[in-house]
Amino acid sequence: MAASMTTTVRTAVRRESRLRENIRLVLSYALLFLIALAFLYPFVLAISTSFKTLPEINERPVALIPQTFTLEGYQRMFALNVGRWALNSFFIAAVVTISNVLFSALAGYSLTRIAFPGSRYVFLAIIGTMMIPGIVQLIPMFIVLKTLGMIDSYTGLIIPKMVTAFGIFLMAQFFEAIPRELEEAARIDGAGRFRMFFQIALPLARPAIVALVIFSFQGSWNEFMHPLIVITTNQDLYTLPIGLAFLRGGLGQNLQWNALLAGSMLTTVPMAMIFFFFQRYFIEGISYTGVKG
Repeated sequence: MAASMTTTVRTAVRRESRLRENIRLVLSYALLFLIALAFLYPFVLAISTSFKTLPEINERPVALIPQTFTLEGYQRMFALNVGRWALNSFFIAAVVTISNVLFSALAGYSLTRIAFPGSRYVFLAIIGTMMIPGIVQLIPMFIVLKTLGMIDSYTGLIIPKMVTAFGIFLMAQFFEAIPRELEEAARIDGAGRFRMFFQIALPLARPAIVALVIFSFQGSWNEFMHPLIVITTNQDLYTLPIGLAFLRGGLGQNLQWNALLAGSMLTTVPMAMIFFFFQRYFIEGISYTGVKG
């Protein structure tokens, strides 16, 4: 009898514990759903508004489903040279991404694999530049680019961003985690430094390279302050962020919200898709920066 009662009590306790765990799980998912909804609602509303007419935007600004579906916002945007802005953004982001990956990989490999006097201090100095706020560098950057004649040019938009301290740091941290025995075996077989870099280190660093590609392309695509100081008069060099900002300022009080949000979607959706499909590499890239060097 006592054993039967003990078993019954244990079963009741387990059921209660399981019920509490299920309730906690349901509440956790419900909270996460509400948080996700709070973040997604502005994005979905922006997409919906880009397909609305201007009178409907004024009458029903927070409605998610347009009463009258229209593409006039996108038609206005493409009539305002947005195609050239998008092409500029893509070209600059592609060149900056390729150069940043190449130079960051070379620099990171050199700092972790090639011993030279002061290499540690050079690495610390590069990392130290990451602590300087970007806004502090704007005026010196403008003065240097103006002195070199790079204002209102693609060179001024691309060259200062061809390599970043973060990229060097990311690649150096990953190369540091690669076993040196692999390169020592290749050296015994007669491989030189460049061969070891391109045939051994670089293929093993593919996850870090993919993460850096995503970070670089996203950063260049969304860059606003640097093009703002480089482009002064030549509107053909506008990128999407700069073009949309000047468009909004030029319209004054007569904002064409559907056109403005259509342009915003052209800027946001590509990055949102990249993040959605490659979010694992974003997380891996962040984890690499925490590896002890």
